[in-house]
Amino acid sequence: MPALLPLLGAFAPHSEWEHRLQSPKRAERARMSRPDIGILGAGAFGTALGVALAQAGRRVEIWARDAAQAAAMVDERENKARLPGVALPDGLHATADLGAAAQAPVVLLAVPTQRLRSVVEAHAELLRGRVLIACCKGVEMGSGLLPTQVLTDVLPETTRGVLTGPSFPADIARGKPTALTLAAEGAGAAALQADLATHHLRLYLSDDLVGAQLGGALKNVIAIAAGITIGAGLGESSRAALMTRGFAEISRLAQARGANPQTLLGLSGFGDLVLTCTSDKSRNFRHGVSIGAGAEPDPGQTVEGVMTAHAMAEGADPDEMPVICMVSALLKGEVALREAVDLLLSRPLRFERG
Repeated sequence: MPALLPLLGAFAPHSEWEHRLQSPKRAERARMSRPDIGILGAGAFGTALGVALAQAGRRVEIWARDAAQAAAMVDERENKARLPGVALPDGLHATADLGAAAQAPVVLLAVPTQRLRSVVEAHAELLRGRVLIACCKGVEMGSGLLPTQVLTDVLPETTRGVLTGPSFPADIARGKPTALTLAAEGAGAAALQADLATHHLRLYLSDDLVGAQLGGALKNVIAIAAGITIGAGLGESSRAALMTRGFAEISRLAQARGANPQTLLGLSGFGDLVLTCTSDKSRNFRHGVSIGAGAEPDPGQTVEGVMTAHAMAEGADPDEMPVICMVSALLKGEVALREAVDLLLSRPLRFERG
């Protein structure tokens, strides 16, 4: 991985790299025995990233918490539980040994946001010194921290970033053209961008970690609301209005937290919002459709927007965040669907200021 060498030189402990420079043959053997990229989490997104990167020639080790799932992926060369119908390339190896995946210099964390802290805390020593890239969207309950802030909280000296944007795992795994935002800081960011990009997976670099993560997290809440409008039969015009006002809400909140407003107009903001609010492939949208139709949502699906809505609504001003606060209240059963709609429609008329 030639592109990765400047990144490692910038971020790895000097003593380690001095040792390797003194022992080139030993360094070469170590390089060939370890993966180029580790992925923690063998869900649909983690698997899809592993497939794309392995197809592009990287050696990828993906960790599955369930040993039976890891064994099945090795034997069947497919993740039938999470990404059926997609063959796993030879360069992608599944394991139940997190240490094997953590050998890689770059580790992608494709675990749900609410489990991110526990995974990193439990394996902090293995992950120390690695470049950690969060591949999850959301806000941690209790702390209100974004994924990279959780990483900083657990491993303060860790180099971290986030991979986010409009994408569905099946599209990535099947080689359909997809563009994502890689938000990272430091001199090695451009090398990391080059190393994680493939012919079909185009990465745009950003240094706005806060904006990229808030866009990806909050659009899930708006997607639940968009699904509710469709499930309740309120119509396409209603969804368009909700998406627009929801985007204005996201932008205000992100800028108040120091985000660059231009970030929200990009892939991790507007782009992700459009995809998630308009496709039946979106878990958050489908969750909202079920609620709007009075049906029971699929309990087996991880819906990050639910916890994000509650985390963001806690202590928030409903006048500044009417959609997010209303979604949280509705999901908690504090208001009924018809009451929620009436409350939003009865808000005072105002000048459109974004």
